[in-house]
Amino acid sequence: MSILEKIRTKVTPAGEAFVRTLVRWNVSPDAVTYLGLVLTVGVAILAGLGEIRWAGVAYIFAALCDSLDGVLARASGKGSRFGAFIDSTLDRFEESIVFLGLTLYYTRSGGQVEIPLILVVTVGSLMVSYTRARAEGLGVACKVGFMGRPARVVVAIAGMILDQVLIALIILAVTTLATSIQRMYHVWRVTGGEAGGWKPVKEPYILPTSPIPNSSQSEEVGNTP
Repeated sequence: MSILEKIRTKVTPAGEAFVRTLVRWNVSPDAVTYLGLVLTVGVAILAGLGEIRWAGVAYIFAALCDSLDGVLARASGKGSRFGAFIDSTLDRFEESIVFLGLTLYYTRSGGQVEIPLILVVTVGSLMVSYTRARAEGLGVACKVGFMGRPARVVVAIAGMILDQVLIALIILAVTTLATSIQRMYHVWRVTGGEAGGWKPVKEPYILPTSPIPNSSQSEEVGNTP
């Protein structure tokens, strides 16, 4: 488990109290997911207008929604297969929307280096998520690599707030591609490659089937690749 994942598994007392309040108010986890999407659109608009630092600040709140929906689903017992599906799917849209906003800004400002990097980062980010999703669809656990979505969001936010987007893009371009390759190698190793056929794998993926009724009992926050 990466450091970022360990951080995400720890819910502070204040966070637990907030989640319990949302449960009492009968707030749907899906509603929090959709709110995160709306906020991310706002991030993209700010980025497109050149308000890069404010876009980074807004991205923090969008990211909090992304972390909160999983906790709320477990605390309320309202987790569902569709909820998990739509959460992960919208995560991909949200990343792409933010990159689109940055692309619009650098198109207007003549960012000849940033635009190709954004394309590389977009492909790399989607491949990091796809390799895990495809592996798990084949019954192979695949959480290896340190550049999952939480880490990517942290780097993007830091780059925006510090107004060092180019540096953030370089870091993301290298690390997302490296993580994608690492995950492909991992699946090759645990499956035995082509010679392994369809034999049982060394590290099988077990699909979660039962919701955790209390947030304090949860050992995982969210399930984003």
